[in-house]
Amino acid sequence: MSTNEVVDFSRYGKVFQESLAALILNDRAFCDQMQEVLKTEYFELKYLQVFIEKIFQYKEKYKVHPSSKIMTSIFRTELEDENEAVKNQTRHFFARIYNTEVTDSDYIKQTALDFCRKQVLKEAMIKSVRLLKTSSFDEISKVVNDALRQGESSDYGYDYIKDFEKRFEIKTRRPITTGWQEIDDLCQDGIGRGELGVVIAPTGAGKSMALVHLGSQALKLGNTVIHYTLELQDTSIGARYDSCMTGVPLTDLFSFKEMIYENVQNIEGSLIIKEYPTKSASTKSLRVHLDRLKQRDIAPDMIIVDYADLLRPVVMTREKRHDLESIYEDLRAIAQEYQCPVWTASQTNRSGLNAEVITMESISEAYSKCFVADFIFSMSRTIEDKSSNTGRIFVAKNRFGPDGLVYPAYMDLSKVMIKVLSPNAESMETVLANSAKQQEQHLKEKYKNYRKSKESGNA
Repeated sequence: MSTNEVVDFSRYGKVFQESLAALILNDRAFCDQMQEVLKTEYFELKYLQVFIEKIFQYKEKYKVHPSSKIMTSIFRTELEDENEAVKNQTRHFFARIYNTEVTDSDYIKQTALDFCRKQVLKEAMIKSVRLLKTSSFDEISKVVNDALRQGESSDYGYDYIKDFEKRFEIKTRRPITTGWQEIDDLCQDGIGRGELGVVIAPTGAGKSMALVHLGSQALKLGNTVIHYTLELQDTSIGARYDSCMTGVPLTDLFSFKEMIYENVQNIEGSLIIKEYPTKSASTKSLRVHLDRLKQRDIAPDMIIVDYADLLRPVVMTREKRHDLESIYEDLRAIAQEYQCPVWTASQTNRSGLNAEVITMESISEAYSKCFVADFIFSMSRTIEDKSSNTGRIFVAKNRFGPDGLVYPAYMDLSKVMIKVLSPNAESMETVLANSAKQQEQHLKEKYKNYRKSKESGNA
């Protein structure tokens, strides 16, 4: 090794070094790897050296990984040996990275590990040269093998002792609103990172419109929405967003082109609509597209798939229900992998066509696909509802609160306008009693009782 060689991270720049320090704090398994091979002097900036030293010291003393809350206390009280400039820089850096996510984390981790492991191996090789003079081959072998083992992955899962502090961190779901206050109140302000929401509706009831509504609400809050369409053209979906965002009827969009353009220019969020022919794309196709977006620094805040039943399974089976189940499982895996909510829709079977309330029993083909979803609501509209722009929303499944609730809704699909109204005096039982099936049963019971009373009267 040349004595003039600079052995630090300076070649990678300040942003790389700060991101690396943040990853060491936030990722226990990665921190364990780096602790074996990293020297604090590899950081060219003094405040980053102090930052890493405090993390490693805590781990050595207490045998657990520190939480951000613990480090807040440490940086507030245990920097007395540093000068004022370093104190302020360390605290300011910690404040900047608190609760923020590092982009390009895979590259930073791999680059830093490769750099540090090479330095460990170089030192082992220099030591081995000295050992050659004494012909201590066993010792040379041990030195080199030990160097090669340092920094290897130590992520064997959640460590009950080492990850003790992690159990007491406040978990943030970062939910995105549905735009319906009544629904948000049930699911704790919307669905959040790693969660799957499903809209159930028969054909023509407006499930695609509901997905556009959900995407529009996310856009208004400045989020990046990736909308996959497997049924309609991307421009048709874009037109629905125009109508939903501006209130201009779909039939009048061309007449108000300039006004719509001015409105959408002020939207803080970004929308990417990707069209695939029906049954041509799988969840693997979605992953490839999302990875391409990631390479262009586009990270999704919400993913919409319109709709999952039209995806092609990655592995075909003989039964459609098994294919659908695997598709929904893959969608939830995508939500977890990309740490954002995923919304999709599902078609009902024929029993849901004229039902006043659609329950999960009406879901088409694979009831088991409901198991992986975190939140499910159905949309139902009778012929009378369609003529009066009304309908009903039924919360079929809710991991975050109560379910089995029915809400009246205003649905003007000509403007992609859907509003969930406060529950009226009707209970769910009353609504179900008015459905065709319940009404038929009610008449049968009434006729049976009438005949009994007639027979007893004749007796």
